[in-house]
Amino acid sequence: MAKLVYPLEQILHIKEKRVEEALKNVQEKENALEHEREILAQKEAERDKVLNHHSDKLRQLRETLDKGSTSPKIQQMKVYIKIVKENLAVEEKKVQDQQEQVDIAKTNLEVAQEELRQRRKEVDKLQEHKKEWTKVAKKEQAIEEERELDEMGSIMFLTQMRKKK
Repeated sequence: MAKLVYPLEQILHIKEKRVEEALKNVQEKENALEHEREILAQKEAERDKVLNHHSDKLRQLRETLDKGSTSPKIQQMKVYIKIVKENLAVEEKKVQDQQEQVDIAKTNLEVAQEELRQRRKEVDKLQEHKKEWTKVAKKEQAIEEERELDEMGSIMFLTQMRKKK
């Protein structure tokens, strides 16, 4: 029985390699997203630290106002709170920018996952085609072998008949 060779075997291997590459790409995108999320957490922690400092200074100003402190000291505290508020705005901007990076990384991951799904779908289609092709090819091969056996049987019968005559 002759070995069956699927005519699209090379294409199937190429598509399987593309699936592996897409899988690696998805993994890289997942790692990148995780990295961006870690950076976001750091930036949020920095922002929260500045926010807490701002709240503390506001509370301190209120306590000072309640005690009736001198006007220059209050002015100095207000100026400092304004600086802290500007720092808070800078930190908030950093958090927003990093959130945008996280969103971009999420989008990249989704695109890579969709590409992986498409590539797997292509491979699955080819593998199904290969199964169907193999069934048909085996049937055809069996029919061909049957014909050859019939021919050989007929030839042997005819040669034996000639020998008898």
